[in-house]
Amino acid sequence: MHHFASHAPSRCRIRCTNDCGIDTCQIGDWFSLFRPYTLASMAFLSHSPNSNSIATFHNSLTFATTTATDDPLLLFLWNVKKALEGSSSSNQNLINLLEDCIRSFKDSEQYRNDVRFLKIWLLYMGVSSDFESVFKEMLNCNVSTKNASLYVWSASFFEMKGMLRHALTIYNLGISRNAEPIEWLKKAQALCHQRISEAWRAAKCQKIDHKGSTELGNTGINPWNSSIMDDLMKKINPIIKKFHGYHLNTKSYTGKVALSTLKNASRNKVIEIGGKKYHIKGCAGQGGFAQVYKAFVNSDPNDVVALKIQRPAFPWEFYMYRQLDIRITGRERSSYGSAHRIHLYADCSILICDYLAHGTLQDVINTYVVQRKPMEEVLCIYYTIEMLHMVETLHGVGLIHGDFKPDNLLICYARDNLTEEGFFDRSGPWCDQGLCLVDWGRGIVLDLFPEDTVFKGDCRTSGFRCIEMQEDKPWKFQVDAYGLCVVVHMMLHNCYMEIAKQESSDGGYMYLPKQPFKRYWNVALWKNFFTKMLNQYPGNDDRRLLQELRKSFQDYISSDPKMIKTLKELLAKQRISMCSA
Repeated sequence: MHHFASHAPSRCRIRCTNDCGIDTCQIGDWFSLFRPYTLASMAFLSHSPNSNSIATFHNSLTFATTTATDDPLLLFLWNVKKALEGSSSSNQNLINLLEDCIRSFKDSEQYRNDVRFLKIWLLYMGVSSDFESVFKEMLNCNVSTKNASLYVWSASFFEMKGMLRHALTIYNLGISRNAEPIEWLKKAQALCHQRISEAWRAAKCQKIDHKGSTELGNTGINPWNSSIMDDLMKKINPIIKKFHGYHLNTKSYTGKVALSTLKNASRNKVIEIGGKKYHIKGCAGQGGFAQVYKAFVNSDPNDVVALKIQRPAFPWEFYMYRQLDIRITGRERSSYGSAHRIHLYADCSILICDYLAHGTLQDVINTYVVQRKPMEEVLCIYYTIEMLHMVETLHGVGLIHGDFKPDNLLICYARDNLTEEGFFDRSGPWCDQGLCLVDWGRGIVLDLFPEDTVFKGDCRTSGFRCIEMQEDKPWKFQVDAYGLCVVVHMMLHNCYMEIAKQESSDGGYMYLPKQPFKRYWNVALWKNFFTKMLNQYPGNDDRRLLQELRKSFQDYISSDPKMIKTLKELLAKQRISMCSA
C-alpha cells in the first residue's frame, strides 16, 4: 500500500477539449476540478464522458445520513463535499479524509468498480506529491480497471505534469484491457498523440542563434564545444525548467552522506535527494565526470533506479531524455532509456533514471571473448537488425546519440517466453526483447541548429571516431553509423574495428574492415553492410539506407525458419548466463 503522507495540492495547467467530455476552459489546477461548483466539477469523472453527474453526485450526498448503513462510502463523500466547499477548511483536512476513505475501502469488493470511489482515488492523486505511487496502487487494488475514466483521467494528469511517455503507456494499458467506453479511450489517446506532435513542431522552431551561423553551417560546428553548449543551455533554459522532474537548487549538495565518499565505498549507504531516501546497492558504472549507482528508493527492493552523479552539474542529458519523450511515442520509446527527474546543485547534478538489471551488449560480447569464440552469426544478425531499427527511428525524429557503443546498449529480455511468431513485426514477447540505448550526454538535437549545419567535432573515443573525424571532414549522422559498424564488428570478431583504404573498381577508393569475413558466414550480406555503411552513407536523410540494410538481414533470416528457433534458444541461453553472472 502507498504510504500516505501530508502533501500540498499539485498545481498545473492543461487545456482540454469537448471531444473528451471536459469543459474547454483552461483549468487552473487539478484540485479545482473537484470543487462542486466549478464548471468541470465531478462530471468529468462520470462513467459516461458526456453525462451530467454534478446533480447525481450532490443527490447521493444529500441522503448520506439515511443510507450510510447500506452504503458506508456515502459518509466519506459527504465529508469530502464539505471539505471541498468550505473555504476555511485546510487542505490537510481534505487529504486526511481521502486517506481514511482509501484505507477503509481499498480492499472492498463493494466499491471495486464504483465510479464514486474512483473519484476519491483520482482526487487524492491530484493532491499527492507522489502521484505515481498512487496510480500504481490504484492498479494493484484493481480500482475500476475496466472503466475508461481511470485511464483517460490518469493519463491526462500525467500529461499535464509533462510525463508524456507515462501518459501514452496508461492509454495503451487501458486499450489492452478493453476498458469501456473503448472509443472514448481511443479518441483521447489520439488527441494526446496530436498534442505531442504539436509540441514537437513547436520545439523544432527553437533554433540557436549562433554568431556567424551561415559560415558555421558551411564549415562545421563542434556540437560538444563548451561555448556552443553554453549557448544551447541558455536557449533551452526557459524550456527545461518547465519539464516534469526538473529540480534546481542554487546551493551545493548538503546531504548527511557526502557524495564524494560513494566512489570508494558506496554499498549500503543511504543518500537523501528531494525528500526521498536512496539506498545505494553498488556502482553500476563510472567515467571521467560521472558515476552511476544502483539504488533502492526508500529501501524498497521493488523500486530500483540508477543515480547518475556528475560534476560539474550537467542538465543537458535530462533535456535529451525529455526530447525523446516528445518525439518518440508508443512502444518504440522504451528502446531509449528514461529519466524520472534531475536534481541540480551548485556543485553537481543527480539524474535519476530507470535501472535495467541484465547488463550491456558489451557484457554479452565479453562472455564470448572469455570463451575465445565468436558470437553465433544469427545472434549477430538479430542485434544488427535491432540497432539499425533503433538508429533509423532516432535519426528520423532529428536526434543523434553521438556516443553509440556497446557499453551504452543495455540488454532487455521479454517478460514471457519467446515464440517463433511475432519476430518480424516485433509483436508478442518480441516487443520487450532487444536493446535500450542510454547515456545521452553527447546527444545532438538537430532542430537547435541551422538546417544545413554539418559538424566537425571529435568525440575522442578511441575506436569509435568515424572516418570523417579521422580525416577532419564534416559529419552528421555518420557518428552513429560508424559506432554501429564498430559494435557489429565486435560481435563478429571479438575486437574493435580497424579499417583499410582500398582501391575500388571505378578507380576510386573505399573503406572496409581489415579483418576478413569467415567463410561459413554469409559473406555477401556482411560485405554489403560494411560497404554501404562506411562508404555510401547519406549526409542528410539516412532512413532509406537503414531500412534497406535491415530488410536484407530480415530476408535472410526469413529464408530459413530454423534460424528463428535457433535465435530463440540462444537468447534464452544468454539470459540464463547473464543473470547467473
